Amino acid sequence: MDEFFVHESSYIDDHVTIGKGTKIWHFCHVQSGAVIGERCSLGQNVNVGNNVKIGNGVRVQNNVSIYEGVEIEDNVFCGPSCVFTNVTTPRAHFPVHGVYAKTLIREGASLGANSTVVCGHTVGKSALIAAGAVVTKDVPDYALMAGVPARRIGWVCECGKRLGPSLQCDCGRKYKEENGKLKTEK
Repeated sequence: MDEFFVHESSYIDDHVTIGKGTKIWHFCHVQSGAVIGERCSLGQNVNVGNNVKIGNGVRVQNNVSIYEGVEIEDNVFCGPSCVFTNVTTPRAHFPVHGVYAKTLIREGASLGANSTVVCGHTVGKSALIAAGAVVTKDVPDYALMAGVPARRIGWVCECGKRLGPSLQCDCGRKYKEENGKLKTEK
């Protein structure tokens, strides 16, 4: 049995690392230097740029391009057609030649369909970005973000459920808010 699956219509460049149990579906391209963790799934028409790092258990839905400069930690969900950028002021006639703004998607975060993460920002642990939202600044852990530009409209539990005023989830997890940030209670 193979350690990972790559559909015959996809291209994997040289010097790529793909973890055990990962599945790469139709019409994908994984470029040189990319590292993809274990148990990941890349849907149809996904492009993974040069030197991109993707953690374990990541789900990338159809039509997503993850450009150089983006790092995705473990157990992140990238919804259909979500967008990453890597240059703050792109110009066709003034290429940046490998100088890209860094973007970090922290463990357990979810990016909704057609959401956009403008480069140079961090999306916090277990944050939830609503479909169509445009992230233009750093996102705190557990934040529920929506709109253009995205703004925090609430908090979500690690399990993904929206938290009410008590900041206690049905799953049993409890949180407290301090200085505009959400922390788990011990």
